[in-house]
Order: sequence, then structure tokens, then C-alpha cells
Amino acid sequence: MSDDEQQIRRLIEHWAAAVHGGDLDGVLVDHADDIVMFDVPPPYEGARGIDAYRETWPPFFDWQARGASFDIESLEVTAGADVAFAYALLRCGTPRELAERPENRLRLTLGLRKQRGRWVVAHEHHSFPDVS
Repeated sequence: MSDDEQQIRRLIEHWAAAVHGGDLDGVLVDHADDIVMFDVPPPYEGARGIDAYRETWPPFFDWQARGASFDIESLEVTAGADVAFAYALLRCGTPRELAERPENRLRLTLGLRKQRGRWVVAHEHHSFPDVS
């Protein structure tokens, strides 16, 4: 694994720990000002820009505080000179949700770019499989 891939892996692991801990500053720290995020809940056109991205987290943190998990199960990173992508599967759910569907995983895809010598997340996509 290259140094860039290791740096990105640590960035994502720190981000996931910040999400799990409800640490908004930690969630935002390595994200581009012009981030675009497509998430499970609305808005359907995505959250565009760091301010809109920031606004998506408090409701999730409220849910998370009720005992939900947000744990990386697998993570793959591929990095070029100035762009990279990563994809991961996460256990994300309350104990009841995970007991009812133990196989269910949150799917995460990230697009990153090197900006002023450091990696930042420019695109983030979360989804769950349709199990209806």
C-alpha cells in the first residue's frame, strides 16, 4: 500500500471515529469546501458545499446517540497522484436493526483530491441496499 493510500485510510478511519463519537469538527476536518454528498435521507439532489454537509450531521448524531453503531468492516483505497477513491462497508444501525438484519451494511464511496498538498474528501456517497 502506498503512503498516499495509508494517509487516506487513516483519514477515513478518523472520520468514521468522529462520526461514531458525534464529533462534528472531526467529521468536517478533511472535507473540501465544495463537497457533494449523496446520502440515504433527503435532500435527494445531495448536500452541496461544506455548510450543507455540516447541516446533515446533527440528526444523525441524535440517532447515533441512542446506541447505534458506525463501524468500518472493510475498506479499500486506490490513490493516484492527485485523485483517489475509496469504498467501504460499515455496520451501521441500532442493536435492534442489526439483530433483525445482521447482513445489512452501509455502503460508502468517497472521492478524494489532493488540495494544497493534503487529501480532502470531495465526494461522499452513502447507501443501503433496497431490502423491501
